[in-house]
Amino acid sequence: MSANPVRMHAITQVQSYTPPPFSFDPGEEPGEVFGENVFSLSVMQKRLPKSVYKSVLSTIEKSTPLDPAVADAVASAMKDWALEKGATHYAHVFYPLTGLTAEKHDSFLDPVGDGTALASFSGKTLVQGEPDASSFPNGGLRNTFEARGYTGWDVMSPAYVLENPNGNTLCIPTVFISMTGEALDHKTPVLRSQQAMSVHAKRVLALFGHSDPDNVVAYCGPEQEYFLVDSHFFNARPDLLNAGRTLFGAKPPKGQEFDDHYFGAIPERVLGFMMDTERELFKLGIPAKTRHNEVAPGQFEVAPMFERANEASDHQQLLMTTFKSVAQRHGMECLFHEKPFDGVNGSGKHVNFSVGNSDLGSLLVPGDTPHDNAQFLVFCAAVIRAVDLYGGLLRVSVASASNDHRLGANEAPPAIISIFLGEQLADVFDQIAKGGATGSKEKGTLTIGVDTIPVLSKDPGDRNRTSPFAFTGNRFEFRAPGSNQTVAAPMVVLNTIMAEALDYCATTLEAAVAEGTDFDSAVQSLLTTIVADHGKVIFNGNGYSDEWPVEAEQRGLKNLRTTVDALPELISPEAVELFGKYSVFNEREMHSRFEIGCEQYVNSIQVEANTTGEMAQTMVLPAAIRYQTELAQNVAALKAAGVEADLSALNEISAPIADLKAGLAKLTEVCSAEPEEDLLEHARYMRDEVLPVMAAIRAAADTLENMVADDLWSLPTYQEMLYIL
Repeated sequence: MSANPVRMHAITQVQSYTPPPFSFDPGEEPGEVFGENVFSLSVMQKRLPKSVYKSVLSTIEKSTPLDPAVADAVASAMKDWALEKGATHYAHVFYPLTGLTAEKHDSFLDPVGDGTALASFSGKTLVQGEPDASSFPNGGLRNTFEARGYTGWDVMSPAYVLENPNGNTLCIPTVFISMTGEALDHKTPVLRSQQAMSVHAKRVLALFGHSDPDNVVAYCGPEQEYFLVDSHFFNARPDLLNAGRTLFGAKPPKGQEFDDHYFGAIPERVLGFMMDTERELFKLGIPAKTRHNEVAPGQFEVAPMFERANEASDHQQLLMTTFKSVAQRHGMECLFHEKPFDGVNGSGKHVNFSVGNSDLGSLLVPGDTPHDNAQFLVFCAAVIRAVDLYGGLLRVSVASASNDHRLGANEAPPAIISIFLGEQLADVFDQIAKGGATGSKEKGTLTIGVDTIPVLSKDPGDRNRTSPFAFTGNRFEFRAPGSNQTVAAPMVVLNTIMAEALDYCATTLEAAVAEGTDFDSAVQSLLTTIVADHGKVIFNGNGYSDEWPVEAEQRGLKNLRTTVDALPELISPEAVELFGKYSVFNEREMHSRFEIGCEQYVNSIQVEANTTGEMAQTMVLPAAIRYQTELAQNVAALKAAGVEADLSALNEISAPIADLKAGLAKLTEVCSAEPEEDLLEHARYMRDEVLPVMAAIRAAADTLENMVADDLWSLPTYQEMLYIL
């Protein structure tokens, strides 16, 4: 237990914590509440005229253009439903380039001439809104004096009622664009890239005999890792408040060395939080499926089921908002920073990716004999081509100052983008490269040696947690995204590079068939070419090994270690051409993303540097000097009493104090000399000059934490934050 009064008070408050009452009846079935606050297809079918419902359904399921004539009927039904749910306001919800959610609330009530008010909500209001476009990050797409921007209803993502103790709100997912029609958000490019990918996927399917196939969509199942910290500890840590991560903190006596937290029994308080969050998610139609302890102490995970990428992206943003609010209700803070605590695993957001449609299901299911499944092999080969050609874009899609702390560590894949196929598929593609696949490794069985346990089936290949892009049986798992980011960015890249790869496959096969080549022979030739040209991206080995970066360089794979290394990929000629060709981004939009990436990187480190200086100067240094003074007074008292004094403790603490003071002086120097004209140079400066000084200050402070008397150290420690819940 701490001897410091600030920390002792926090610990006492944690220990005396009383959980809030559960927000549900113990006898309530989860299915009873699932989707109850969603303006879903079933709700629309009950409330809309049949012709209107069919029109909206066709837009949602067939991607046909939305008929403007149906908007008034939908708006009226949506308003009545929301009012019955207790909503007083509506909001166009959009996803600006802050990475967060934005919303502006408007009342349903409009005054009428007799001094009363009536609830109204027109189709025009449903379809379009007008927030300020210059007050969000736009990378030069809008000037400060050019404020007009528009939100547009995304009928593909259902509206919902968001409950709050202070009032309910009808939330309508929308795109957010400038007056010039350029994307100022994450949703618009997801929809554009989805459309582009579907066009060329349908061309491939048509070649395999599927006449007029349904639109192909990308599916996304993002796993979300997070930390929970008691609010009393959180509020006593300025670094967590301002930066989302601890900028100081000595390693605790016990970390994750025993692997005893992973999949362990969920603490009672945390389980109560999880049950409340799941109920809130269920009401919003978010299919949360799995919950468990993660590797690091204080770390947990939730995993939803697969959804269409656009809806999954919206739900991920809503999930994070819900977790934050429910955690506070339970006296905790939910941390989504990729590396909130040094020395233990950080948090990711593994994006499980597949493509398919309502008729054929997933197109990345190999079946029992993948060597005979030509359609699967073409789609899988398209993934291989896409990741090899555009690995740099995948890397930049997950680039941030916070994720730089995690990529390459033992809980995350390296920054080198490669593909893991597993033994079965690697063997099939190896056979293809040698002339043709004739067989597939079969599933095996596991004999446990216990008569009462049945024989278990064994997959034909193992999994590889060190791979950033791994095939896991019926999908690819992109493990590099960070826990704090939107999944929209990687989905935009995945959709777009798949559009290019499927375009290449369809064009090649169409040309071969037109020339009279047998279709099976054309497929074999296509697969052989892709494996020969792009097989270098396939790596089934240990991505954490020291040998892999050397081998990757020899293969010609990029190793973009930091965000600053990755950001120029956004404005490379190849990237500008790719996104322009498939109408996902124009060149101005690409440059805007590059500028915003640089600005956010610089701003993140500036906030951390300012917080580091303030905490070191006002909290760490005073505690250390007080302890140094106590030691000096003790030495003086002993000498005055004629007793030989031991100066070792005084000398030991004086060295890190001197290092801390030198680091603070250096931090002031480097921060005052920041370049401001060139964005990329500024970002490089923050990485190369500011971050090393912050690291040196932290090293001195963490040394002092292990030396200063406990009653003088006011910052909650790792031991307290990670283990007291």
